[in-house]
Amino acid sequence: MDHPVIPTLLDTDLYKYTMQQSMFRRYPDAWARMEFHCRDEQTLAVTKKHLKRQCEFLGDLRLGSDELEWLSNLPFISEEYLGYLSRFRLDPNAVSIEQHYGQLLISVEGLWSEVTHFEIFLLAIISELHGYGFQGDVIAQGQARLDEKLKRLPEGSRLQLVDFGTRRRFSRDWHYHVVETLKQRLPQNFVGTSNLNLARSLGLKPVGTMAHEWLQSHQVLGESLRTSQQDALNVWLEEYHGQLGIALTDTISMEAFLKDFDVGLAHAYQGMRHDSGDPVIWGELAIDHYRKLGIDPREKSLVFSDKLNFEKALDIHQWFADKINVSFGIGTYLTNDMGYKAPNIVLKLTELNGSPVAKLSDSPGKTLCKDPAYIELLKSTFDYRLSAA
Repeated sequence: MDHPVIPTLLDTDLYKYTMQQSMFRRYPDAWARMEFHCRDEQTLAVTKKHLKRQCEFLGDLRLGSDELEWLSNLPFISEEYLGYLSRFRLDPNAVSIEQHYGQLLISVEGLWSEVTHFEIFLLAIISELHGYGFQGDVIAQGQARLDEKLKRLPEGSRLQLVDFGTRRRFSRDWHYHVVETLKQRLPQNFVGTSNLNLARSLGLKPVGTMAHEWLQSHQVLGESLRTSQQDALNVWLEEYHGQLGIALTDTISMEAFLKDFDVGLAHAYQGMRHDSGDPVIWGELAIDHYRKLGIDPREKSLVFSDKLNFEKALDIHQWFADKINVSFGIGTYLTNDMGYKAPNIVLKLTELNGSPVAKLSDSPGKTLCKDPAYIELLKSTFDYRLSAA
């Protein structure tokens, strides 16, 4: 593939920009390392040569004046940050790519505020290069599957759906088609996309807040390891003053998160996002926590985003009806369900300022850290046990 997979610096998720703004303003000297991992050890149909070429294309990208103007209309984007973005460039030399026995070994290292964008871009590139070899009737299969999904949503359903499919999509063109289809055929249910370029092109609401990367980083940047979650949440509040108010709960575990999510934070944040563990148990824990703090759960929101399909989302929606507001971020099931196994790939922050950081989560198999001693320190600091959620 000789043309760029990523055509614009906006072809990424909103939270990359909201986090970058905070990095640039508060931690401009922080040095980060991210590493790639294919969770199911699938052999990807991607060569080092083609991936390096796509990284070179990334280095050519600039935000145009029309794109900057569109960003300026988002209420949480500052003028200072827009000035930074007008000069922003990606450095392909920050990316190291090797390949052994078909397995990709990728790391990214540099100033955190500069390299953070490589996460979504590289994952989307790898996913599209892998899918490139599955042409032919794959699009027809994808369309048939999409049509069948849309039929499963009951008429009059109040389920609220957001596209979270950038990082593992089949292709950029297919992603556009899926989102455009959702906008046209589910106007009462489809409320936005995490992808900034699609939001701009299709007149949709851009949706997102923070990622695990933000909470992990404060294991180093915060006042202490034990206070790192509260530190990350408080800095976010200072930055956005109640906007972008959905807190991610599973960097350490839901149990550890709720111990830190005190009455002040619970009032200040609009709600929480689920990304691992049993969604119903997790949601009931969230509701119980709000009630114990004297907060009416019906005034708060839960966002579910872990390996969702329509059936699972409908079940969760029905379970929590009238208990709390819920919405659903659906990714791979919509943007890469083409009749073959979609890659389960991540590019995660593993070090900051030379020190390890990690995510423990509420599901086995999601931890990515090469320092066993640090994992044990994290577990003991937060009295971590794999949560029932």
